[in-house]
Amino acid sequence: MAEPASEPVPIDLVLVGAGGIANAYLQALLRTPQLRLRAIVDPAPAARDRHRDLVPVFADLESLFAAGLPLQAGLVLAPPVHHEALAGALLQRGLHVLCEKPLAIDVATAERMLARAARSGRRLMMGSKFRYTEDVARARHLLDERCCGDIVMYENVFCSHVDMTRRWNSDPATSGGGVLIDNGCHSVDLARFLLGPIARVQAMFGRRAQPLPVEDTARILFQSHGGALGSIDLSWSVHKETDAYVRIHGTAGTLEIGWRLSRWKQVGGDWQVFGRGYDKVAAFAAQLHDFAAWMRGEREPVIGDADALASVVVVDCAYRSAAEERWIAVPGPSAIAAG
Repeated sequence: MAEPASEPVPIDLVLVGAGGIANAYLQALLRTPQLRLRAIVDPAPAARDRHRDLVPVFADLESLFAAGLPLQAGLVLAPPVHHEALAGALLQRGLHVLCEKPLAIDVATAERMLARAARSGRRLMMGSKFRYTEDVARARHLLDERCCGDIVMYENVFCSHVDMTRRWNSDPATSGGGVLIDNGCHSVDLARFLLGPIARVQAMFGRRAQPLPVEDTARILFQSHGGALGSIDLSWSVHKETDAYVRIHGTAGTLEIGWRLSRWKQVGGDWQVFGRGYDKVAAFAAQLHDFAAWMRGEREPVIGDADALASVVVVDCAYRSAAEERWIAVPGPSAIAAG
């Protein structure tokens, strides 16, 4: 009688950056037996104290490396300006890296990070939770099945009141910009996942409602290579009353992805529910599962290098558009490499 297959040994992981987002990731790790948390790194004493009873904590990577823990992967949750240095140090030590969005604050940095990972023979993956929400994955399948026919219009809204006056996200030296890079990178990656590559963008900033050195409201208009017209509304200062954060209108029907319910209908038909809303921890758990499977060589990730770089490129083009007050063509991979 054959022996039952044994479960694979968990991959030992260090979490770097124990700010607010770390709490959701720690919950997600409990749902991801393929990964085992072995250490946490954060320069803030308060952040280390919160997790001191969970795993060993360290103030910096040098202290972590000196401890000699058997680590195979790193989860980088620090502010974007630190992504390159932290991911680079982990890659140099032979660790695979999952780095939260945005991958980098500019295109050149993103290119260097991905090139360094390729040279190291280790894997670098950008985190982008909306690709891993169950409703978004189902929506992609429905669109592939042409439930809406040819896609004509796309709408995305990420707008809510958030006091950003004391948060690093509104410090351009740390974050690289304001709401456009902070939430817009999610919007760009979501649009690319559902519609395909973006061909051109136009961005505008709204009236600034909070005393910030960065934009707190932005609108992005875009056209996909497939011909769909899109609009993205982003704000930390305006709450738009909408249950659906994505609406897609096609020649044969409409699809909505919502916070509590997702549905679609064909022209002249009735609404059909295909999802029960957004679950952040479940999305992070699915993302971690994908990262673990990629590290084990079981499959290609949902988010590849081209997706990670494209999210940075499109946001960069949007900032250029807002500054120059014109449409900006989004360069393809070959044009980026040549530049």
